[in-house]
Amino acid sequence: MDPRTQEMSSRSTEINSFTITTTTPPTSMGSPSGSSSAAGATTVSSPTTLSRYENQKRRDWNTFGQYLRNHRPPLSLSRCSGAHVLEFLRYLDQFGKTKVHTQLCPFFGQPNPPAPCPCPLRQAWGSLDALIGRLRAAYEENGGKPETNPFGARAVRLYLREVRDSQAKARGISYEKKKRKRPPPPPQAAALPPPS
Repeated sequence: MDPRTQEMSSRSTEINSFTITTTTPPTSMGSPSGSSSAAGATTVSSPTTLSRYENQKRRDWNTFGQYLRNHRPPLSLSRCSGAHVLEFLRYLDQFGKTKVHTQLCPFFGQPNPPAPCPCPLRQAWGSLDALIGRLRAAYEENGGKPETNPFGARAVRLYLREVRDSQAKARGISYEKKKRKRPPPPPQAAALPPPS
């Protein structure tokens, strides 16, 4: 084998060791998304780029679907309830990165503890709240009815409130809603004298 062929061979091996993922499948010339012009040639529509929110929503939806498939016994989306959503949220805690102090911890209620402690890492309340918002929207976008949306169940709302309050106490951080600053009213034009 000559050196150039050997170099190309090693490059293709390197390339094959990586996994490439795309968010939108490429369209082919004969795909139904292409439109036909008057001359009979087919044009391909360019793939749309999704916003960061839409990409995250898609990933979250796929993760929840995987969770349902791995559930014992496997669950269909139509049989999913608020209780299953709570199971999913508790399952996610194992991947959390937020230190939540227990009541026995000397740093309980301190936002910036001076030393490390053995308290567990959890999902932050803000992350869970945003996740539920995205999954709630994705459920309805994928054909679910708003009245049967398990992500909007009362139990899920109560759980999120409980997590928020307990993390606020444990971490000494208040989760008060920030009020939006309203733009100042436009200056009013000087009043014209009434016509005489």
